[in-house]
Amino acid sequence: NLINLREFYLYNNQLTGEIPSEIGNLINLNHLDLFNNQFIGEIPSEIGNLTNLWTLDLNDNQLTGEIPNWIWDLTNLRYLHLSNNQFSGEIHSEVGNLTNLRLLFLNDNQLTGQIPSEIGILTNLNYLNLSNNQFIGEIPNQICNQGDSTPSLYNNQLCPPYPECLSEDDIGYQD
Repeated sequence: NLINLREFYLYNNQLTGEIPSEIGNLINLNHLDLFNNQFIGEIPSEIGNLTNLWTLDLNDNQLTGEIPNWIWDLTNLRYLHLSNNQFSGEIHSEVGNLTNLRLLFLNDNQLTGQIPSEIGILTNLNYLNLSNNQFIGEIPNQICNQGDSTPSLYNNQLCPPYPECLSEDDIGYQD
């Protein structure tokens, strides 16, 4: 009954269980902030109906599974914060669809694979944090095209040669 709701903030509350799929009925939401709770399970696919979202903040929960492919279709997103969960799998090349992103935090998960070169399309980024995952291989040179001049990539399994635009602080320790 709250279909005109624009902002939904339930952060820092010790909420448990799965994220209710009914949130996907709030089609006019711009901000969905459920961070720092104890939600479990996967992100419900119904959140993919929220095409007006600017902010999706689910960090500091216990969410699992892969980052759903439909997230890369939420092209109005400016703020995507999924850190400090237990997400696995890869970042898909469709991340390049999110050209309005200002912040992309996927750190402190169990993400694998290579960093997709399409991350370079995200020229509006102010903050990029992919640290504390299990990314492998070389960092694509296209990362120099995205907007954050000091992205955090430390504590992965990335190997040289590194793009010239990155400092040792950006790269940090790699296993």
